[in-house]
Order: sequence, then structure tokens, then C-alpha cells
Amino acid sequence: MTRTRAKAASIGLKKVRLALPQSKKPVFESLGDGVSIGYRRNLGTGTWIARRADGKGGSNQHVIGFADDYEQADGVGIFSWAQAQARAFDWAKSGETVQAVPLIVTKALDAYEADLVVRGGDGANARRARMHLPPRILGKAVAELSRDDLKDWRDGLAKMLAPATVNRVCNGLKAALNLAADGNDRIISRNAWEKGLASIPDAERARNIILPDSEVEKLIRAAYRQSEQFGLLVEVAAVTGSRYSQIAGLTIGDLQDGSGDPRLMMPTSRKGRGQKKVLRRPVPITSALACKLRSAAGTRAATEPLLIKPSGAAWAHSDHARPFARAAKAASLDGSRLAPYGVDEVTIYALRHSSIVRQALRGVPLRVVAALHDTSVV
Repeated sequence: MTRTRAKAASIGLKKVRLALPQSKKPVFESLGDGVSIGYRRNLGTGTWIARRADGKGGSNQHVIGFADDYEQADGVGIFSWAQAQARAFDWAKSGETVQAVPLIVTKALDAYEADLVVRGGDGANARRARMHLPPRILGKAVAELSRDDLKDWRDGLAKMLAPATVNRVCNGLKAALNLAADGNDRIISRNAWEKGLASIPDAERARNIILPDSEVEKLIRAAYRQSEQFGLLVEVAAVTGSRYSQIAGLTIGDLQDGSGDPRLMMPTSRKGRGQKKVLRRPVPITSALACKLRSAAGTRAATEPLLIKPSGAAWAHSDHARPFARAAKAASLDGSRLAPYGVDEVTIYALRHSSIVRQALRGVPLRVVAALHDTSVV
């Protein structure tokens, strides 16, 4: 077979591919000599498929691998347009299937994280699973995973982590493996993770700690003793009741303190499925807190983070966890003091729960409470 010179086709352009609707049926482009290359638009990363005419009115197809929609092509599991064409020609010339490098778990997690970022999700869902997986599973082909492999790993996690945490880790891995299966015809069964990573029942236990104002004030004072920057973070969490991710996303321009009713234009969270547009909603704060925030902002630009760490860097995922644990201990919110709440630790989300209950008890309409806390009335 004479190799036809690779040509630029519509699906060779990322912007064209990503504009296609999701479909199980690929869109094909002819490369000549009876060889075509197809692209199937998936929920996440798309898939390249080679097709060869059999001379009898039919054709044979072969899955090449993932397209470089969101990640740099590596020629192993993720292929550029040119690389996909080359593999299509090689497969057609050989007259048999070119043995593709199996998609391994670590590559599936890479693709899932990239997909999450594009859809506005939390890439930590992929990173969390990767952090807990041993090399023997990370390097294994997805198609070769067994139920026992994954069940043994899950059960081992359960000896070290809370059941609810184990379920969150497993759910991230399952989502990555399902995305991989969506784009790879070689993965014909999902039984390994559907059975091996089954959720631990009754894992979700209510952890809504409602603190009285006196305890909240102790926490704030303990946070300020660690640093002015961490104290501000905790005070904003206590006053607004917002999630840590929302607070960390505040910019200096979100501080509106030019009138008698200072407020923060709080970014909405991205909880839930699918791509979500980040909006901003006004949340009232005290004049005293507004003064502290304006002082901390100094002369920095409006687009800079409003709340920063002592190092000057922005607060990132989970940066608050250890400092908050120290503040809780300093405020004597640990050990036997937590027994009435039925938990063994207090987290920053206790400030959110306490804010919601505090406003409800003061007679603030529930729809207003829900709006201020970026949640539902239910």
C-alpha cells in the first residue's frame, strides 16, 4: 500500500473536534487508499479510530487511542492528529491490528483530571485517588484490572481512613475508569470497579457541628495567634459561612466597603455536575472585618487574592487544614470536648454550619439564608 501524504482535515483542528456533539458514532475523514481516520466525541477526551475498506463494500476498524484534546500528545496513550494518521496507515499497511500500548490506570487518571479542569470540576478528585494508589495498580492496564485487585486495595484503605473518605477516593477512581472505558473499545467490562469499588454502606455520618458564638470567637482568636493572615481567613469563614474554596477565591476587587454596608462579592462554588459559570453574590460583613481586609489588601491590584498566606501566596486546596486543627486544639475544641457532637475533630466547615443555624434562629427567611450560603433551602 502506498502511503498517502497526511493532509489537514477538519477533525485535525481541536476547535472543530470539540465543537462536535457527543456521539457513539465517529466522524471520519478519508486519508486515501481506502484508509480513513475517525474521531469520536466523548463526554471527556475524544478517541481516534482507524478504518480500512475491505474491498467488498465493508470495512474494518481499530481504536488508536485518545486525542490530544486537553493534554499534550505523548504518542503512547494520547495522540495528535499527525500521530493518529501515522498509526492508521501503519495498521492499514500491516493488514492486522497494530498492538496499541494498553491504557494504564495512571494515564486514565491524567485524562480524567484534564477533563475535570476543562469542565470546571475539581481536579483533586483525580489527585486524591492517585495519592492512595500503589504503583502495582497505577501501572496496570485498565482492561486487566480485576475485582479482587480493587477490592483488596479499598479494604486496605478502610483500615486507615474513615469510611466516607474511602468512598470519596473510590468514587474518583471509578469516574476515571468509566471515562477511560467510554473512549476505549478494548475495555469491554466495567465489572472490576463496579464490584471491587462498591461503596461502603452507612459511611456518611452527620458531622454538622454547631458551635455557640463564644466557641467561634475562641477559634478566631486562636487563629490570629498563629498569624494575622490565617486569622483573617478564619474570621471571614465565621462571618460569611462560606466554603473554604469560595473564600480562597476572593479577590481584592470583591471587597466592597465604600458605603455603610460593607460586603464581599462571594464567588459561587462549583459543586455538582457539569460546567458551571462562577457568579458572585453579595454577602454582608461587619465594618470591623472590612477595615481589616482593606488594610491587608494594601496597594495590591484588584485582581490579586484578597486573602493570602503568611508567605504571600494564595491559599490553595487544603492549606487551611493543619492550621485550623491547631487552632481548634488551642481553643480546647478537641478530645472529650467534642464528645457531645459525636465527632473526633472539628473542621473549618463547623463555622459554615454554625453560621447557617445562627441566621435561621434569628428569624432570617430560609431562602435568604440559603442564598447567602450558596446552598438550597432543603
